[in-house]
Amino acid sequence: MQHTHTQLDKGTIVKTLNLNVIALAVSLAFSAGAMAQSLSKSDYKAGQNKIAAEYKLAKTNCALLSGNPKDICVAEAKGKEKVGLADLEASYKPTREHRYDASIAKAKADYAVAMERCDDKAGNVKDVCVKEAKAAQTTAEADAKAQLKTSDANAAANKTSAEAHSKANEQATAANKDAAAAKLDAEYKVAKEKCDTVAGNAKDVCVNEAKVRFGK
Repeated sequence: MQHTHTQLDKGTIVKTLNLNVIALAVSLAFSAGAMAQSLSKSDYKAGQNKIAAEYKLAKTNCALLSGNPKDICVAEAKGKEKVGLADLEASYKPTREHRYDASIAKAKADYAVAMERCDDKAGNVKDVCVKEAKAAQTTAEADAKAQLKTSDANAAANKTSAEAHSKANEQATAANKDAAAAKLDAEYKVAKEKCDTVAGNAKDVCVNEAKVRFGK
């Protein structure tokens, strides 16, 4: 009976991986035409000035706070500035690399804010919060990396033969699977951390169930 349950869970894992790959492939198709038209230099400069002004105002507002709320406020202000500048750069020079940089900037900004929020917690609740923050960052960065690899592979294939197109598809599939695996591993770490709320045999059962669920 236990053996059947294990097979079912592993089958679910494979299905989850495949669904993640399909979902990412669809998102890539819709994002391929994004930022097709770049900003003018004047708009770019105006955007920089606007972001700088907003960041200065946000810092002033944060100064009115204290303790962890202030830390969170500052992290949000810095994150918004970095993401804004990265998005602006990707609009001004719409390359695959700049779109990747913008995605990574957002992942790092979200992680920094999440970590500050975790400081309000303690014990295992804080440990789980940190693992979840890291898992979210891992997921976002894995998706960004898969998108960059897929775009690079497709760009190279467009310049060459049908054989290159086939190779590009293989590279894209591999990149998407790597991203799905990285996300699954991050989710496993969160589940394992949650097992620390129990002890003894209950903890062993919890860890084993997490291993089975995530194919470890």
